[in-house]
Amino acid sequence: MKIVYSALILLVFSACSSNSATDENCKFLLDINVYETVNLSLPQYSQLPFAGNPVYLPNAGNAGIIVVSTGADYFAWDAADPNVIPSECSVLTPSGLNATSNCATKNKYSLVTGEPLENPELRCSLKFYRVEQNGNILTIFN
Repeated sequence: MKIVYSALILLVFSACSSNSATDENCKFLLDINVYETVNLSLPQYSQLPFAGNPVYLPNAGNAGIIVVSTGADYFAWDAADPNVIPSECSVLTPSGLNATSNCATKNKYSLVTGEPLENPELRCSLKFYRVEQNGNILTIFN
């Protein structure tokens, strides 16, 4: 019976191994704990509930956080370009439902899916943070 349990545990652990190819390609961003709140009643966030009006929250995550509404849901993404070594230019600039890197590559990402746009060779998507809404308060965390 011990052999059966040992084999089962070994099978579970081997099935849960990470994809090292993906991790190796997407290694520029740190796994930083995030817990931010946004009060939609405050003037600086008054346009956020309308689709395509992103808000940048500095001093959180790797390079700040971009929060956006699709009109139905809220999404929060790390503002660091995951395909570029962190630098001043790798902070994304949001515009509508997209964000663009300020580096020479001008990498562009969807703020709805987090996927790279216009360049199929980019392997890494934006780092996602969870968003919960309770009344006029958004809580952003990982």
